[in-house]
Amino acid sequence: MQSKQAPLQKKLLPRHISFMAMGGVIGTGIFKGSAETVSVAGPGVIFSYVFAGLLLLVVMGAIAEMATVFPNMNMKDFIRKAFGERISFIIGWLYCFMWLSVCVIEVIAAGSFLQFWIPDVPLWALSLASAAFIIGINSMSVGGYGEFEFWLAGIKIAMIVVFIVLGGCILFGVLPGSDAPFLHNYTEYGGFIPNGWTSIFSALLIVMFSYGGSELIGLTLTEAQDAEKVLPKVVKGFILRVILFYSLPILIICGLIPWNQLDEHTSPFVQVLTSSGMQGAAHLMNFILITAVLSAANSGIYGATRMLHSLAKDGEAPQSLARISAKGVPVNSLKLCAVILFLGSMIAYITQEKVFTLLMAVPGFVVVVVWIAICLAQLKLRKSYPVQPGFKVWGYPYLTIITTFCLSVIALTFLFDAGNRISIGVCVGVMIFLSVWAVIRFKSRQIP
Repeated sequence: MQSKQAPLQKKLLPRHISFMAMGGVIGTGIFKGSAETVSVAGPGVIFSYVFAGLLLLVVMGAIAEMATVFPNMNMKDFIRKAFGERISFIIGWLYCFMWLSVCVIEVIAAGSFLQFWIPDVPLWALSLASAAFIIGINSMSVGGYGEFEFWLAGIKIAMIVVFIVLGGCILFGVLPGSDAPFLHNYTEYGGFIPNGWTSIFSALLIVMFSYGGSELIGLTLTEAQDAEKVLPKVVKGFILRVILFYSLPILIICGLIPWNQLDEHTSPFVQVLTSSGMQGAAHLMNFILITAVLSAANSGIYGATRMLHSLAKDGEAPQSLARISAKGVPVNSLKLCAVILFLGSMIAYITQEKVFTLLMAVPGFVVVVVWIAICLAQLKLRKSYPVQPGFKVWGYPYLTIITTFCLSVIALTFLFDAGNRISIGVCVGVMIFLSVWAVIRFKSRQIP
């Protein structure tokens, strides 16, 4: 074991960074949650995904810009430099709370999917096995972890690509023996936007949950090779792929099955594959769903451990959490995450439905708060950059200000959404607790 001052290892390649972030983004939000977004806004929900993608582009651009100016700093370091340790403390711990909540949801989901094949094994045992698998992967060296997540996320991405090609062939009658609906389902059943333009905004609450995890790139900076050079290129390609991997499958789904006939309790992917007559569609989709949730949990534990390490390094968490193993892993942070993940699995076993209801809206709200903090940090720091960035956010400061405003409106909508009242109440309670803790811990507000 190395000392707690030992640095993280710079062994993440650009393809690792991109796929790790996509692993956090492409999960149950697309494979299962897309049925819910379609039920809210119909086929026109793709506008929600594109709009959220444009907001995400500005946020990721802000991270890339600050990374070129302040090398060897991560997302939390930017916020600390801009607003001091109190805000950094609140955002950092809130982000850990979000990822650990997501990971609990994902391992329980993985256990329930595994029961499809082995129903005689209790849910708690399968969930704990899934948690142990994720902790084991995160115990690997960062290079090994990045490679493993690259292939794990690659399975999901390959599935989406195959689905887009196969679905497009069915939609336009390329495959023999299938009745091609062409554009019929887009124009019937109320049209392309059957519930009006306000439904596009309503769907954003769910879409933000789906896109959460993209900012994980901002935590890989201290373990990436030449981060300040490669990050702008990674961000540009990443955003395009995320928008395409969400919008194209949803267009295919709505083209093949009328939007108001989708079953919210079943994956739309399964419904499309089954309706196309593909044998074994349920088994194939179950495998993809398991891969998706494990990959998302894998990225989540990475995000939580690196944020805990960053908090400890800056004196905002117990110093023991900064300790690095010989493999370059924040080992004590990982142990803490493992304990929480195992306890969360057992609690979810006792009151599964309540835990799911309680935690489901947490990621969406916290992600919006974190994105706002990133945009505000870029607005504050741009005036005092020590060097000119090699990459700049387009349309500064207007585009960043507009993005911050839009995200703030979405955050307020979350607060007053009756369907998420319990979850948002928990988030607000955690934020108040962290704010009080920050005031007590840091007697005077320090701004570097």
